[in-house]
Amino acid sequence: MFRFIVRRLLQMVLTFFGATFLVYALMFAAQSDPIQALVGERPITDSQRAALTERYHLNDSFLQQYWYYVKGLLTGDLGTSLTGRRISDMLADAWPVTLRLSLMAIIFAATIAIVAGVVSGIRRGSIFDNATLFVTLIVLAMPIVVLAPLAQLIFGIKLGWFPPTAGRDATLYQLLLPAAVLASLVVATELRVTRASVAENMRADYVRTARAKALTRSRVIGVHVLRNSLIPVVTLIGVDIGGLMSGAIVTEKVFNIPGVGFNLFRGIRTEDGPLVVGFVSFLVIVFLVVNLLVDLLYAVLDPRIRYE
Repeated sequence: MFRFIVRRLLQMVLTFFGATFLVYALMFAAQSDPIQALVGERPITDSQRAALTERYHLNDSFLQQYWYYVKGLLTGDLGTSLTGRRISDMLADAWPVTLRLSLMAIIFAATIAIVAGVVSGIRRGSIFDNATLFVTLIVLAMPIVVLAPLAQLIFGIKLGWFPPTAGRDATLYQLLLPAAVLASLVVATELRVTRASVAENMRADYVRTARAKALTRSRVIGVHVLRNSLIPVVTLIGVDIGGLMSGAIVTEKVFNIPGVGFNLFRGIRTEDGPLVVGFVSFLVIVFLVVNLLVDLLYAVLDPRIRYE
């Protein structure tokens, strides 16, 4: 187990620097005039432009700028946004909001996917199974850029069931609608994977053996089938966290939630390279740590799995 964790940590380091290098390269290639994009249509003097250019090394080459970023990163400094705020302070303000939203979305998606997927897997070909297939296909066909404003219009403005926007100190009730929208990104895929895994395990030899031993149906499904069926679902949930973080860019912008996604959207729009790279670096770390925990969770769900 120790050797496995060390090997994964080394892979995580390489993945982290590779991902940040690509993001930094994309931001560097996309920059036209970040200083003017930041101030909008307001005029800026030559002295102000020169000071900002020197402060953020905008005249240096890409490799030099990336080296400045890595050097600061190794000392725990995420840098300073073009607005003058420290990125670590902005992240400290935005991360709790996105964390609450993402946790609610994960709970919604996992609960619906596991419950509906198990029922569909047990009752293959039933009306419920066909209905879930139809609904999941509709959800998969609707991108988040369409679903988020549509849900806001229907359930927030027209029907008035939920608040159409949520601020920094939003309550759980105010986050219900954006969390449901965010969960729609992953719930359809998780449901179909759960359904397929349960259906496959229901035909396995150990299930027939358990039934031959006169075990109750609830024990066969709840103890044996569900535990083995959760392994691919847990894997998918770990991967989906990255999807939830990226989907939060649109969701938080539509519902005016000042989280990580909201700040990333603003940073991309204003060509604020330090802000985008700093926030993305943090999300990469979260994604890598969660996937490591998912791999370790395999051994808990399936005692046959051992990391030597």
